[in-house]
Amino acid sequence: MAHDPANDGLPAQEEAALERRGSLLQTVRAVGWAFLGVRKNADYQRDMGRLNPLHVVLVALIAVGLFVGGLVSLVHWIV
Repeated sequence: MAHDPANDGLPAQEEAALERRGSLLQTVRAVGWAFLGVRKNADYQRDMGRLNPLHVVLVALIAVGLFVGGLVSLVHWIV
């Protein structure tokens, strides 16, 4: 872990929180791979350290809503 002079005086927890910056695309990609159930352990471990758990939960809830909405729409269209 490289020392950042801009973070001098911050407790270790706050410094770790500053390093936990995963983009929205990375979060969506991680949730997508979790939906498929195919994930390398190294990628999983990297995401666990990088992504914000709250963002992962929110993206997963949105993805579940879209999935269920798509299935309901498909059934409604077929029937």
